[in-house]
Amino acid sequence: MPEFTRLITTFRVGRHESEAKQMNMNRVSLITLGVASIDRARAFYEAIGWVPDTVLDLVVFYNMNGMKFGFFTLEGLAREQGRPMEDLSTGAMTLSQCFVSEAEVDAAYERALKAGAREVTAPVKTEWGGYSGYIADPDGHIWEYAFNPFWPLDEEGHLV
Repeated sequence: MPEFTRLITTFRVGRHESEAKQMNMNRVSLITLGVASIDRARAFYEAIGWVPDTVLDLVVFYNMNGMKFGFFTLEGLAREQGRPMEDLSTGAMTLSQCFVSEAEVDAAYERALKAGAREVTAPVKTEWGGYSGYIADPDGHIWEYAFNPFWPLDEEGHLV
C-alpha cells in the first residue's frame, strides 16, 4: 500500500473511532416500520397531521427533530434484512407521543380513530399519575397518546 494511502486510511479510521467515542449512545437516529402499503400508511399519518420529508416507491421518511421516522414496505424491509417476509411482524413495542394535557390526548386519539386507527385502549387516568390511551395504526403498530405530568414538554413537544 502506498504511504499516502496508508496515512489517509489510518487517519480516517482513527478519526472515525474517536468520533464514535464522543457520540452520545442514548439516541435513536431512525425508526423504520414495515407496512403492507406505503400509500395506506402515508394517507393515515397525513390524516393525523404528519408531513412527509421524502416519498419514494418503497419508503417514506418524516423529519423528527434530529432523527428520521420511516415506513418501508414489508417486501422491501425483508429483502434489505435478508429474511423471508413471513418472519416480519409488528413486534411487542409501543411508540408514544406525549401531550401537555388530557384534552390534547383525547383530541389526538379521536383524530387517529377518524383517520382509520383501531382502538386498543381508550385514554384513562393511569396508576402512575398520568393519562394515556393506545391505538393501532392500519398495519397494527401500537401508539400511546399520553399526558405525563412528570415530563414537561417544550413548545415543539420535546421532553425537557
